[in-house]
Amino acid sequence: MPNLFKYLGYTIYFWANENFEPIHVHISKGNPQANSTKVWLTKSGNCILANNNSKIPNKDLKNLLIAIEANYFLIVSEWKAFYGTNNVKFYC
Repeated sequence: MPNLFKYLGYTIYFWANENFEPIHVHISKGNPQANSTKVWLTKSGNCILANNNSKIPNKDLKNLLIAIEANYFLIVSEWKAFYGTNNVKFYC
């Protein structure tokens, strides 16, 4: 599973078997986990918290969402490279 970047001690990454879902990232501290915090990307360049399964504190989560939006183009580019350009869908 591709790790995209680290921020505040958290890893932002894709889970390898989710190419049929809209573009999203997972966030966890330490090793990636299947049931981690999930964030959807939107066509407009924003992000939406799908769940906070990793129980990230609100202050960190707010800053992580800002970092994800700041890296929007990197994330979309990496999604295309990993899953292929035919698998590009957005949550909204």
